[in-house]
Amino acid sequence: MPDTRSHRGPHPGDRGAFGPEALPALRAAVADLSWLLSRGYAAPSSVKLVGDRHGLTARQRIAVQRSACADADSAGRRARELAAPALAGATLLLDGWNVLTTVEAALGGGLVLVGRDGAWRDLASVHGTFRRVEETGPALALLGETLEAHGVARAVWYLDRPVGNSGRIRAALLRLAAERGWPWEAELVPDPDRVLAAASGTVATSDSAILDRCVRWTNLAREAVARGAPGAWVVDLSDRP
Repeated sequence: MPDTRSHRGPHPGDRGAFGPEALPALRAAVADLSWLLSRGYAAPSSVKLVGDRHGLTARQRIAVQRSACADADSAGRRARELAAPALAGATLLLDGWNVLTTVEAALGGGLVLVGRDGAWRDLASVHGTFRRVEETGPALALLGETLEAHGVARAVWYLDRPVGNSGRIRAALLRLAAERGWPWEAELVPDPDRVLAAASGTVATSDSAILDRCVRWTNLAREAVARGAPGAWVVDLSDRP
């Protein structure tokens, strides 16, 4: 059955699965999974063990897996994070779908997670085709206004060429940039993760595979949500006190 939703909002059941009563178990699960990952245990079996122990649903397990990380990874990511004020005059490389879907989710009332590494993530996945929703245009505009506010000199968007509608979104963001006078470029590449992980510049992403390999990263989704969606549904699943 085709997906006909027009918003990047919450899934049915999210309010209960990630509501106040569920948070203690979810945070404990993130702490447990992080403990196992820190000691070299494999992620798939660890997620199953922790999920079974805490009685988590499939969607809760995804959230816990995205929020947890090993101690060394958490420390490394935080050490390489570039604060927003340091973006002035810089070139920023954007993990396009990653950043865009998180801001869309925030604008649409969907869940945004704060992980153990401090990165802000959503639970959406882009595979096959990117489905444009009502929040797509406002999210692009909000990201542009955030970049402008922080004085970013040049922004280069990287989008997965194999994903359907990549060309249309590229055209839309370049058209918006031309209208607003924003210094944007957009590249369609086979594998943005590999390009961004090896880049020498600052990357905007929350993708753990990139965060563990890039030189510097910045929490652009957090900055955009704080600027344009202060009432967004943000759930902190980190195990920090």
